[in-house]
Amino acid sequence: QVHLVESGGGLVQPGGSLRLSCTASETPFIIHVMGWYRQAPGKQRELVATMTNTDRISNADSVKGRFTISRDNPKNTVYLQMNSLKFEDTAVYYCYCRSLGNDYWGQGTQVTVSS
Repeated sequence: QVHLVESGGGLVQPGGSLRLSCTASETPFIIHVMGWYRQAPGKQRELVATMTNTDRISNADSVKGRFTISRDNPKNTVYLQMNSLKFEDTAVYYCYCRSLGNDYWGQGTQVTVSS
């Protein structure tokens, strides 16, 4: 069992920045994929960005050029630097990881973009 703890959400104006962090509890197993999904009200959960332990990145087209994902593998931590935030980025952001074929999710952190 892997436990994910997120931090860094909040309220920001359009054009602003936020940085999300997520740390996975200590596990003896390799975490192959870490990343972020988001869910806006009335919409399905969608991929934001993921990164493998070999640094392969997948990004949603809507965030390319604005969001940057990074990992600190020894610390089992993943970061999401979000710049040039837009109203449509408002959502609950969920940390995700995959280890030994199992998927794990954090509790979610709210990101609200509002003027």
